[in-house]
Amino acid sequence: MKSILAKHEDGTIELTITIPVDLVEKTRAQVVAEHVKEATLPGFRKGMAPKEMVEQSLDRDHLREDTLRKLLPQGYSDAIKEYKIKPIINPKIHVEKLEDSKDWVFKAFTCEAPKVSLGNYKETVQKITAKSKIVVPGKEQTPVSFEDIAKELLGQATVKIPNVIIDSEVERLLSQTLDEVKKLGLTLDQYLASTGRNVDSLRSEYRIKAENDIKLEFILQEIAQTEGIKVEEKEIDEAIAQAKTEAERQNLSSNRYLLANIIRQQKTLDFLRSL
Repeated sequence: MKSILAKHEDGTIELTITIPVDLVEKTRAQVVAEHVKEATLPGFRKGMAPKEMVEQSLDRDHLREDTLRKLLPQGYSDAIKEYKIKPIINPKIHVEKLEDSKDWVFKAFTCEAPKVSLGNYKETVQKITAKSKIVVPGKEQTPVSFEDIAKELLGQATVKIPNVIIDSEVERLLSQTLDEVKKLGLTLDQYLASTGRNVDSLRSEYRIKAENDIKLEFILQEIAQTEGIKVEEKEIDEAIAQAKTEAERQNLSSNRYLLANIIRQQKTLDFLRSL
């Protein structure tokens, strides 16, 4: 397979991957052979029907999809290795028209971790944490809120987030909202009308939220890296042990890496509050 790499200004990586027709035909034959083994046509025992009859019974579009499903992961994997890319997300795939007896072409959009410039983040955060440490007789001290710290970090640090990540997060937020709306017994149009918004305004709102949330996540990761903030195995075990139910405990156990990231983020916020 051949591939061409293009880097967008925002950091999105576009891979155009061409699957040669001979490989398409070879893989297609493998897919047909697999269907033959499972076919149960009238008058024949399972797996005993003639190949030609099985192939004629298959939907051509489904056959193309099954063939592409076998080829696409390998084509993407080969391109990633060829260009020494370190993706941080699953690729967004766009498939060109698939035609018989021709090369197949698809595009994969992904990205690597963006570069983060923290600026004078310590001094910036210290300006707001200092106020919370002032002792006023008769008045209880109020710790700095996560929102206040986030606002200062977003204003100080510089990081360009690839659109492919933002788009993915926007779709996740929209899907989550749609699920919540359905649980309320409403349609999306009814929900939007009740909040005085439309699909475009909701998407724009979510895009701003997604970009800021993702920026903050990378900023906190960079601070943790800079300050050497790490998570020990015993901290992960302690968090799992505090689960309220067995189902929750099993879920945390099977997602230790994600749990470690959450703990590390919390330790980073605690570090910032202590400045």
